[in-house]
Amino acid sequence: MIRHVVFFTVADPANRAKVEAGLKLLETNPHARRLVVSANMKRDIWSNEVDFVVYGEFDDEAALAAYKAHPVYAESTALVRPLRDQRFAADFAID
Repeated sequence: MIRHVVFFTVADPANRAKVEAGLKLLETNPHARRLVVSANMKRDIWSNEVDFVVYGEFDDEAALAAYKAHPVYAESTALVRPLRDQRFAADFAID
């Protein structure tokens, strides 16, 4: 299984709701075994810059590639990219 974790920061706080709505579209992508979009609780004592987290689970790399090729992914990216500040992603395999 592949786990996919992405952290987003929003450039302008006035755009938080738009970014969240754009990211929530990803939850409708049929290629993820599980996909959750959530606002960061900002409870860490060292760093609270991250605004949103996308967490996904995929059966394999082919499923992750299909997720990224799906039109919902393109729609989400088109909405979120102009409004976000930073994006950090990590993919890792779990046996």
